[in-house]
Amino acid sequence: MALPSDRAPLVERVEELLAAGGPLPIVPAGDPVLRRGTEPFDGQLEPALLARFVEALRMTMHAAPGVGVAAPQVGVELRIAVIEDPAPVPEEVRLVRGRVPQPFRVLVNPSYEPVGDGRAAFFEGCLSVPGWQAVVARHASVRLTGQDEYGRAVDEVFTGWPARIVQHETDHLDGLLYLDRAELRSLSSNEAMAERWAQPTPDEASAALGFQLP
Repeated sequence: MALPSDRAPLVERVEELLAAGGPLPIVPAGDPVLRRGTEPFDGQLEPALLARFVEALRMTMHAAPGVGVAAPQVGVELRIAVIEDPAPVPEEVRLVRGRVPQPFRVLVNPSYEPVGDGRAAFFEGCLSVPGWQAVVARHASVRLTGQDEYGRAVDEVFTGWPARIVQHETDHLDGLLYLDRAELRSLSSNEAMAERWAQPTPDEASAALGFQLP
């Protein structure tokens, strides 16, 4: 457990961020905070400050907009992330990608492990790497363990797109970006995505750009 003197700089950092009001600034790729990993949350922020920080993460996610934000993406090296996905996608996309609505959730000290051998590959992006997307093959189903913001245990299996979100955000807490796992030949600008690769699956992109799918 961190000592009070160890917590002071972290608390000051969070209070400084919250003092500005509104959505928090997203840290872009290239900042070392995205690569150092995070320390487990063990009460470094007292409950009222934690609640304010969580609400700021939620506001930031909505404003971006995105379906998840991890604490390092706002410069805070704590093992905390938030996710939420209204999944406003066509039925065909929902069925192919397994993208179903996810309510707002706080993940504290999360970790995941694969469930089965299935993998799924789709384009994904990141708020810390704006303007680009790439195909990432991820576990189709994962078991997530950790806690919520109230310290209650979380032990749940996620499948489809929710499993992808959980893996993406948890990876952030380990100092990983989605590009570390991506098929780099698939890297496409948002403009190219809109013009060429809006199909439910990346099959056409795979054939045209020359990368393999699992």
